[in-house]
Amino acid sequence: MVKKIKVEELPDFDLAEHLKTDEDIATYLSIVLEDEDSSELMHALGVVARARGMTDVARAAGLTREALYKALRPNSHPRFDTIARVCRALGLKLTTQVQAHV
Repeated sequence: MVKKIKVEELPDFDLAEHLKTDEDIATYLSIVLEDEDSSELMHALGVVARARGMTDVARAAGLTREALYKALRPNSHPRFDTIARVCRALGLKLTTQVQAHV
């Protein structure tokens, strides 16, 4: 007999718990960037910051923990310098590449 599982009994999935290496983080953010969705990018940076420790990331970025949460929430519109500071604090570097012509 198959046991039925109720959705509310399933454990919560937290992607931050699975981002163990710099390569994991880079791959995750590269996938998110392909969608060109700024809200999703803010969410993804928040996930990465949680994986690294929000307090440590905020301190390294020169922000308060609350300001970091506010900047990285979905539908936020942080200034580019805030995004750059957070990326630097995470040990990430934003780069560009030529897009293939379709």
